[in-house]
Amino acid sequence: MELVQEMPAEVSVGKHPPAEPALEAGIFLVDKPVGPSSFRMVQLVRRALSIKKVGHAGTLDPFASGLLIICVGRPATRLISQFMDGHKRYEAVLRLGIETTTQDLEGEVVAQKEVGVFVREELEQCLAGFMGEQLQTPPQYSALKHLGKPLYHYARKGIVIEKAARAITIFQLQLLEAGPDTLRIMVECSKGTYIRTLANDIGRVLGCGAHLIALRRLQSGPFTVDGAVDGAILQDPLVARHELLAKTLTVEEVLALLPRQE
Repeated sequence: MELVQEMPAEVSVGKHPPAEPALEAGIFLVDKPVGPSSFRMVQLVRRALSIKKVGHAGTLDPFASGLLIICVGRPATRLISQFMDGHKRYEAVLRLGIETTTQDLEGEVVAQKEVGVFVREELEQCLAGFMGEQLQTPPQYSALKHLGKPLYHYARKGIVIEKAARAITIFQLQLLEAGPDTLRIMVECSKGTYIRTLANDIGRVLGCGAHLIALRRLQSGPFTVDGAVDGAILQDPLVARHELLAKTLTVEEVLALLPRQE
């Protein structure tokens, strides 16, 4: 009698594993580390997912970290302007006694003063003065456009372009920690608010000057950095693809979180 050996049920002869479904669109929350630019993070996501149409909703400077909303595919990138409209929440560290050209640690020192001794009540009173609606003048070193070029393009050449002050709102401004020459604060604000300009203005009210030395975005609109993909792993395309796909937010899921457009 001829013996017939049966193949195990789970083995499929002559077939390849099913192909991974193609991603047409998605929204990704990335925790950007200190160092790379926001554009670099977009490049890494584009490489990992092999999709050309990728953009982010709100730049973080290289020295800043935290939540970066990255949109992939045209249905998602169309929502970028809505994402940028949301309130933002940051944790920031100010260095007292020094003002810089860029109002942050990347600029050249333009003024230096001795830092007095402040009691907590004085500091909190100063911060309270920045609460609510107000006008803020955009910094010279910013990405705001003038004749098609960002302001920093002119500032680097020593050309001063005055932009009109813009209406912003500070919803919350909390003192978290005060050192001999540093302040750590929590800021919740409207879109268009420059935290480095706020730092500079706080320093001037205190009389000693200040600039921003650290910034971390914790929230933008309904999205928080909690549970975001660690931006450091995006350097490895295979690991990045796996982690990103595991935390994809669909356009439908996101639309349910956004305020309805009138």
